[in-house]
Amino acid sequence: MTKLVTKEAPDFKATAVMPDNSFKSISLSDYRGKYVLLFFYPLDFTFVCPSEILAFNESLHAFKEKGVEVLAVSVDSEFTHLAWKNTPIDKGGIGNVQYPLVADITKDIARKYELLFNDAVALRGLFLIDKKGVIRHAVVNDLPLGRSVDEALRMVDALQFNDQCGEVCPANWKKGQEAMKATQDGVKNYLAKHHSK
Repeated sequence: MTKLVTKEAPDFKATAVMPDNSFKSISLSDYRGKYVLLFFYPLDFTFVCPSEILAFNESLHAFKEKGVEVLAVSVDSEFTHLAWKNTPIDKGGIGNVQYPLVADITKDIARKYELLFNDAVALRGLFLIDKKGVIRHAVVNDLPLGRSVDEALRMVDALQFNDQCGEVCPANWKKGQEAMKATQDGVKNYLAKHHSK
């Protein structure tokens, strides 16, 4: 999966359940010219997955404010996605999630992104794709380990800062903090300022 970073994101065409609960055939290439956060989760009606789906939905406004489209993918059908959305949260559902849930029933998308586990489900992969369709950040978690939405937002900020300013973002960088120029002097100055005792 890590070899996909810096490469064009594999395109796909699949049916998604849209925010209004309609079914729509979408392609990743439909989102060219926009930042995309594409994340995979193992299965609907499971355990860690709804916590992630809902956490991304609760922060959807923050992604939208940054111009980022959020797409989720699992190996379930669009019908299962819709049934999960139509199930109340207190009954194990996810309610009215407001970003597309992509059906990967053939598992082809998970294979393209090198996430298919035991030929059954996708691992918890997350890809940050730039406006040119290039994967700039990727992370993958084993099935029991949920992801951090805050870290995903931090990486969006870092990518957009680099795209706009050309400066690079050091460890634990957050929006509004000083970055560094990608030169030997820039690194030396930053380290001397922030890491000298």
